[in-house]
Amino acid sequence: MHYQESIGLRYPKGPLATATVWTLAGASILASTIFSLLLFLSIDDNPVMKWLFGSLAVIFEAGKFYAWYEFSERRAHRNYSGALSALVFYLVLAVISIGGSIGGINSATNSAQEHIAVEQAKVNTYNRQIAAIDNQIELNNLAAEKYIEMERIATGVTRIQQENKRLREEQQRLAAERDSLPPVAQGSIIGLIESMANMLGVDTKSAQLGLVVFLSVLLDFFAAFFVGVIGEELRFRHFWRAHTPLTIEAINEPISSIPPVLALQQTLSDELDLEPEPLSVPEQVAKALAGKSLPCSKRAVARQFGLMAEEVDAIFADLMAAGQLGKKANNHYHWTGEAV
Repeated sequence: MHYQESIGLRYPKGPLATATVWTLAGASILASTIFSLLLFLSIDDNPVMKWLFGSLAVIFEAGKFYAWYEFSERRAHRNYSGALSALVFYLVLAVISIGGSIGGINSATNSAQEHIAVEQAKVNTYNRQIAAIDNQIELNNLAAEKYIEMERIATGVTRIQQENKRLREEQQRLAAERDSLPPVAQGSIIGLIESMANMLGVDTKSAQLGLVVFLSVLLDFFAAFFVGVIGEELRFRHFWRAHTPLTIEAINEPISSIPPVLALQQTLSDELDLEPEPLSVPEQVAKALAGKSLPCSKRAVARQFGLMAEEVDAIFADLMAAGQLGKKANNHYHWTGEAV
């Protein structure tokens, strides 16, 4: 019924808007499928099992979005029991898909963190070696004080000073190698996770899990939204074609400007070739109801002419407004107009 109210207020989407909707839907579906593949392909290293699990991921993704499209179709036809079953099927597949997206995004995030951890471990190794040399130099200084107290400067202290000189040279070499390492590049996703952890007062792992779950759910709902937009547009286009009359612009050239002989020939040709215009769908329904060849039932009309519920409601409303159709006390319709 809402399509009937939309006629005159909106028109089918243009080529640019249609291409944009299809592109966004395809891109989001592709991204969701890739993340699911990342999870399913990591289950087994056997090439045959990888192929099977990868096919399973693609089937789940395609079935999920078709279930959502079928849910919208059945709801538009007021088949609420069928819409509920399609919705349940979609939710089951959506949980699997969201789990796959969580695994895929989490795997990519962990890889980035592991790269940072490896680079940071190299720096930490140099720091520990430099700190160990500092501790050794401190111990050597304590030993030198003991030698001084024992008045063995020439033997013990000289040897310790040479050892400390060697340790300081080694320390400088390690510091130079540490400083020559490339700086640890922190990706934007890692920075976002750490910022969220600081803002929410949680550890980094919890912030990462929350972000991954949010992105996975958002991706799935984003794709489902555009699939719903495509289904709604297809239904509206079908309704628009069925209820928008096809008009042909008349020729504006006056008959007086046409030579008399040609005008006479054109008139005779028009009279000989004149054919009755095909009836529109509402006129065909009215003719069938008037001729008693079809029961005055919305279900019978929808089945006979292949119409949607909104289209049948609009036709019956127009016939009742024209006084050609009436409704009995038991809400059954009956034909009250003249034969068409």
